[in-house]
Amino acid sequence: MVIVEHLRKYFGETRVLEDVSLVLNDGEILTVIGMSGVGKSVLMKTIVGLIEPDGGRVLFDGVDITNLSESEYNDRVRSRMSMIFQQGALWDSMTIEENIDLALSIRRNLSRKERAELIRESLELVGLPDVQKMYPEELSGGMIKRASIARAIAARPKYLLYDEPTTGLDPVLAEMVNRLIISLHRELHTTSLIISHDIENLRKFSQRVALLFDGRIVHECAASEMWQQSDPVFNGFIRGEVGILS
Repeated sequence: MVIVEHLRKYFGETRVLEDVSLVLNDGEILTVIGMSGVGKSVLMKTIVGLIEPDGGRVLFDGVDITNLSESEYNDRVRSRMSMIFQQGALWDSMTIEENIDLALSIRRNLSRKERAELIRESLELVGLPDVQKMYPEELSGGMIKRASIARAIAARPKYLLYDEPTTGLDPVLAEMVNRLIISLHRELHTTSLIISHDIENLRKFSQRVALLFDGRIVHECAASEMWQQSDPVFNGFIRGEVGILS
């Protein structure tokens, strides 16, 4: 379980996160939605320890990661969670195999043979069995997205965090990624946090949805019931009503 308590983050005088509290339950897929620039990516990067909060705390399975040193974080948390970035964030100078192997460096107990097997299995899980020796520039946008997911799952983390997994993809590729999220959730028994603008399709892969607005989580509900809510801000956002800006 991941627990976010009263998280705050400022960049200079700009308030991004004011008082964010959120719970990600074991075994579920939770999607956070919100307007562009509202701080969704900042929230996710703060949760995974890439950004230091100005207040509040984050607990991974009871471990408060907020004030851990880098070495403590690596030992106690990093091997149990992976983040999939919007643009893939693969190293252009490395082959896909080398990119994934780099991610496995946190698993120091693995032999070269064991790492090679995890790389092979991970690429097969995302439908890319033949790209190990290829470079990112040789892949399409959809393939890069799937390769980045393969890198994220290689260490078999408990938690997967997706930052806009379908951004920049056409509807066919977006549907492919959505189905991949579901299949990985089932096969690897992961717990997932997703940032998404894909309002129409998030019910396909999420159990719950939460709206980040004005620095706070202002509404949460079951994804299957998102169109039957009474909260005016939540309803205004998912229906694309311009008045929500005021």
